[in-house]
Amino acid sequence: VIHWYKQKEGEAPERLLFFSGGKVTAESGFQVNRYMVESNSGWRQCILIIKDVIPDDAATYYCAYWDPHLIGYYNKVFGSGTKLIVSEKISSPPANSEILKKKHENQTMYVCLIEKFYPEVIRVTWTDDEKEITDNVVKGDTWQSTKEDEYSIASWLTVPAENKDKKYYCKYEHEKGTVSLPTQVDSVKTAPWEEDCRTAFNRGNLMYQLMHRTAYLVYIILLLKSSMYYLIVLFFIYR
Repeated sequence: VIHWYKQKEGEAPERLLFFSGGKVTAESGFQVNRYMVESNSGWRQCILIIKDVIPDDAATYYCAYWDPHLIGYYNKVFGSGTKLIVSEKISSPPANSEILKKKHENQTMYVCLIEKFYPEVIRVTWTDDEKEITDNVVKGDTWQSTKEDEYSIASWLTVPAENKDKKYYCKYEHEKGTVSLPTQVDSVKTAPWEEDCRTAFNRGNLMYQLMHRTAYLVYIILLLKSSMYYLIVLFFIYR
């Protein structure tokens, strides 16, 4: 049995329908004739098709099934979700994508910058020649560019000095296409924002030092205050 859930932004997910034995059963409030489900047992696939899409269909859709994790116990497993955006605007691929490089002490940071695409749904991953890399990877959130209908995103990969000559790839998947950018090419730039980045790091360190110093001073003041109360209590006791 495959379940399909619909989740609008800021709301709890609600079950849309479930598919079993070649039959679709919709929850009350949903028109079953607008939804089709196709399955392929050989590929272990279940496909949801929405006909006559309307703006209210904009949401994230999840498939799910009950998995017998332990004897007598079932765990519902959800897919990663597919976001549906209903818009009159035509989708467009990123207008620019590049990798910036910055060396810092015994590490090298690669920043994959992907700019000006629509819609905002995009998947960014880092890989080497063999597999996907998840350690030391930070993915930023998408942000709107100067135009309201254009989005950009950045992802960071930090590698140790001994791997500085190893080739990595920043791969992004957008509905208009998939591109894989290698790190070891002439087009990789030393980050032009290096001074700004250093300033940001310095500001961060300065804020951390100020917070640390403030916390230290507050601790000292509380300690002195407690000592003063202690002395006053001792004075009255021995008096």
